[in-house]
Amino acid sequence: MDHVPVETTATFDRLERFYDAVPRDVARAEEHGPLVLFAREGAGWPFYARPRLDAAGPPSVADINAVRQRQRDLGLPEAFEWVHERNPDLLAVARAAGLTVLEAPLMVLDPAALADPGSFTDVPVRLLDAAGPELAAEVADLRAVAAVGFAAAGTARGDAGPAQRDAAITELDVAALEEERARTADGRRLSALAEAPGEGALASGMAMRVDDTAEIAGVATLPAARRRGLAAAVTATLAAALRAA
Repeated sequence: MDHVPVETTATFDRLERFYDAVPRDVARAEEHGPLVLFAREGAGWPFYARPRLDAAGPPSVADINAVRQRQRDLGLPEAFEWVHERNPDLLAVARAAGLTVLEAPLMVLDPAALADPGSFTDVPVRLLDAAGPELAAEVADLRAVAAVGFAAAGTARGDAGPAQRDAAITELDVAALEEERARTADGRRLSALAEAPGEGALASGMAMRVDDTAEIAGVATLPAARRRGLAAAVTATLAAALRAA
């Protein structure tokens, strides 16, 4: 067995607590053997199932199948997330249960490598203000940019731009807006927009924070605005704000 540095173990401990904590204030936690399923109450991002923090061993194929049936019964995506280094046996079990697994790198910021957002682009990037009068419109822009951006996989430039973003804008209901406002006000969520004069919002991203751990997610750029450093600037802006906090 390879030696794991103490600082790496501590980082994994923090991440495990973070992944378990993020859904708990908006989702019901259902324990199914060694797994916990987060079932969201009401509208919003549907969460995942993951290994319980106190699980004595890895899930079995039967455990996976039981949770998948529960997800189907609730109308939830059959989604599972875990950190491979902490649950190395789960990959084979998930595949044996018939799941298609996306393996993605886990990236942790080196503070010394954090660049100035202005070094990537001259397009201004700003954080959303919970008390701002335009919060509803800004959140709608952020979600529309993400919808259009993620609909075009990859990082290559494409045709979809501001017109497609505007067509994708939908009005937030009161509950969704108040959730955004509350989470932004208390620092649990940061959201950023890159906006160019005459073009409007071109890139967006957000971060979720629990105590001293935060995850940057949902960084997207309109295909017509790609390869201009916008996503890097959004990421750097969020990272700098999180580090400062």
